[in-house]
Amino acid sequence: MSIRTMNPFTGKEIQEYPEFSKDQIKEMVSDLRAKQKSWGSDMDARVDYFRNVLRPNLQKRRDELGRLMSTEMGKPITQSLAEIDKCIRLVDYALDAFKEFLEPEFVNTEGKNTYVRFDPLGVIFIIMPWNFPMWQVMRAAVPAMFAGNAVILKHASIVTGTSMMIEDIFESEMFRSIPVGGSRAQELIKYFDGVSFTGSTQAGINIAEEAARHLKKTVLELGGSDPFIVLQSANIQEAAENAVYARLQNNGQSCIASKRFIVHENVFDEFREKLSGHFASIRIGDPLDRDTYLGPLSSTGQAKIVKGQISDLKKIGTVESFGKVEDNIIPPTIAQTNKNYQEEVFGPVAILMKFRDNREALKLANDVPFGLGSSIWGNSEEAELLVPDLEAGLVFINKIVASDPRLPFGGVKRSGIGRELSKYGLKEFTNIKTVWIDH
Repeated sequence: MSIRTMNPFTGKEIQEYPEFSKDQIKEMVSDLRAKQKSWGSDMDARVDYFRNVLRPNLQKRRDELGRLMSTEMGKPITQSLAEIDKCIRLVDYALDAFKEFLEPEFVNTEGKNTYVRFDPLGVIFIIMPWNFPMWQVMRAAVPAMFAGNAVILKHASIVTGTSMMIEDIFESEMFRSIPVGGSRAQELIKYFDGVSFTGSTQAGINIAEEAARHLKKTVLELGGSDPFIVLQSANIQEAAENAVYARLQNNGQSCIASKRFIVHENVFDEFREKLSGHFASIRIGDPLDRDTYLGPLSSTGQAKIVKGQISDLKKIGTVESFGKVEDNIIPPTIAQTNKNYQEEVFGPVAILMKFRDNREALKLANDVPFGLGSSIWGNSEEAELLVPDLEAGLVFINKIVASDPRLPFGGVKRSGIGRELSKYGLKEFTNIKTVWIDH
C-alpha cells in the first residue's frame, strides 16, 4: 500500500510514499516507550532540546516547509509562512512558561508535606488534519513533549510530504511520523498511552469510541460553525474588514473561521454591502503567488462537498458568488438566509442572517450542534453581557477568533473535549499525581 500526494491547484501528483505496517508501528511505539523514561525524567535536557534544536530548525527550514505546505494543500504561501512563524512563537512561549507550569503544586493539609506532581503518561498518538499542517501538529506535540512524553504523528494523507519534513525538523528520537491511511488510525490507538485528534466531528466520535474501549486519555478538537455577531453598536466598516479574513483564512478551511454572520437588522444592509465589496476584490489564484489571497480547496473531494453545500443553501436563501468556480477553486460566496444551516461549511462561504435584539442573536448563535469559537462586534460592555450565555469554548470581542499559545483552545458540544495550549493543554497528557507525606 502507498499514499500519493496531489497538488490541488495543478491537479498533478507530487510524490508517492509507502505506508508503514502495523508491526513497524508497534515496534516504533515499543522503542519510544523505552527511551521516553529518560526523556521524561530530565527537564533540563528537554529545555535544551526546544531551545537549541527545534527552534533553530524551524527558522532554518521555514521557507522550504512553507512552500511544501502550500503545494500539498493549497494554502496561500503568505499564510503558510505566517503559520510557521506562529509555531516559533509557541516554542518561545513554552521555553518561557512551561517549566514553571510543571512544577509541583503544594497544598496546605494536616500532613507534613502534600503536593501534586505532573508526570508524563508515555507515548502519545497525535492524529492531525491537513488544514493547518504545521500548527496543528505543534500545538499538540510541543506541550506533550515538554511534559515528558514521546509523540507519534499520523498526519492527513494529503500532507504526507509535510509530515515527513516535520519529523526531520523535530530531529528527535521522541518524535516520529508514520505515513498510514486515515482508516487505519483507530486500530492503532490501543498501542498508545493517550490520543490527541483534530478533525471532523464524526471522525472524532469514532476515535473516542475506540479510545474508550482501551481506556486511553483523549483530547478532541473537532468542527465548528462559529458565529460572528454584529451588534447595532458595531463599527460596521471595521467589522466588515475583519469578516473577510475571519471567513476566508486558509481558503475558508478553518475550524475557527467565522461561518455564520449574525447581523442586527438595522445595520445588515450596510454590512452586507461592505462585505460584498471586499469579497469582490479578493485576489484568487496560485497559492505560491505571494499576491494570492484565496487559493484552491485542499482536494477535489473537499471542493465537491462545498459545492454541494452551496446548492443546499440556494434552496433556503439567496446565494451570490464573487468569481468563477473552477476545478478546486471556489470564489468568495455569500448565502443570505433566515434559517440556521446546521452543517459546517469548510470553504469560503459566508452565511448571513438578521436579528432583531440580542436575545435573538444568542438564540441564533447557539442553535447549531457546534460550540467552538464566537466573536462579537460592537460596544464592548454590551458585547460582554452576551458572553455567559454563548455556548462556545472561546469568545472574542472586537477581534476574530484565533488560537494563542498563552490561552486554552477547545470547544463544547460537538466541537470537542479537552483543551490544547496554555497551562491547561500542557497538563492534558500528564498523570496529575497526588503525594501525601505524613509526619
